[in-house]
Amino acid sequence: MSSWFKRKEKGIQTATEEKKDTPKGLWYKSPTGKIVESEDLAKNFYVSPEDDYHVRIGSKEYFEILFDNNKFRELDEKLSSKDPLKFVDTKKYSERLKVAQQKTGLKDAIRTAVGKSMGKEIVIACMDFSFIGGSMGSVVGEKIARAIDVAKRKKIPFLMISKSGGARMMEAALSLMQLAKTSAKLAQLAEAKVPYISLCTDPTTGGTTASYAMLGDINISEPGALIGFAGPRVVKDTTGKDLPEGFQTAEFLKENGFLDFISHRRDLKQKVNLYLDLIQNQPVRA
Repeated sequence: MSSWFKRKEKGIQTATEEKKDTPKGLWYKSPTGKIVESEDLAKNFYVSPEDDYHVRIGSKEYFEILFDNNKFRELDEKLSSKDPLKFVDTKKYSERLKVAQQKTGLKDAIRTAVGKSMGKEIVIACMDFSFIGGSMGSVVGEKIARAIDVAKRKKIPFLMISKSGGARMMEAALSLMQLAKTSAKLAQLAEAKVPYISLCTDPTTGGTTASYAMLGDINISEPGALIGFAGPRVVKDTTGKDLPEGFQTAEFLKENGFLDFISHRRDLKQKVNLYLDLIQNQPVRA
């Protein structure tokens, strides 16, 4: 019997290395176990239709959702980090940057762009978690600052989409300086009376939360997003108390006054522009 399984003439057996695997990305399995075709997922704004789970997406997908016809002009697209501290952990920071850039096709953990959304110009800065956990380094802070300058100069609204694990430890104090830098720029934007909407997505944590992510004229989120400064375990160990159910979820934060509203991704473009019209006392766009 064993020899029968080893026969290769007439194609009875196919060697393992010759078998064709199912193409990766054809299906997506949500955390609740729901299976959905990747094509259907994209058509549904990258939200699992059965359980409404909002899949983590990056700047490419958010730009597609928010900019009219996916048309925009990217700002400072070639800006990339250096390694002034010559930092080394399990590998050199310079090497980590190179690997992240090759793997993601991004220069750093954020992209900024200007274009039209529902017919009116807007500046959007969107973080990418796929690039070193969406960590905030000097380039992230600089690109946000420059994007704010464009919004201020052109007198058009600014939308910040946060998705970050926090400050980038490989840049140490240079990373932490970005908290003050971006906050100061947002203060200038407020003085110029230019609207700023902050969209917190899953996850928004660390120094990102401690600076620009919570400074919006309107702070919004997607359903189920993790939003906080330190992780639940660290908070529990520090306070010595059990945490409330749903602690650091978008729903918990909205209930306790930290968010203005939570928007399903399919409604995001309409909701952002609705609030911009209301803030600027302009006719509401259909």
